[in-house]
Amino acid sequence: QVQLVESGGGLVQAGGSLRLSCSASESRFTIWRMGWYRQSPGKQRELVAAAISGGRTDYASSVKGRFVISRDNGKNTVYLQMNNVKPEDTGVYYCHAQTGISVEASHYWGQGTQVTVSS
Repeated sequence: QVQLVESGGGLVQAGGSLRLSCSASESRFTIWRMGWYRQSPGKQRELVAAAISGGRTDYASSVKGRFVISRDNGKNTVYLQMNNVKPEDTGVYYCHAQTGISVEASHYWGQGTQVTVSS
């Protein structure tokens, strides 16, 4: 069983920066896609950014140009550099890992880390 451990959340002022990290407990575990979702108050969980094996990255339109996702495949670690944050970025950020593209792929979630952006 793979566990995802997140760190880096906290309180930041609008316009500031924050960096989130997520590491899988098994460094030799093969992960195809690793990324971040967030759940804001009163809203459904949504994709923020994801990094896929091979180099492709996906971003929510609301964070493009402000957030950067990067991945260390050797360590099964993913980072989210959040720049020029806005109050609407507030929420619980969850790390997600997916072992493959098929329907049989396993999905893992972290426990979440709170990000609060003050105006």
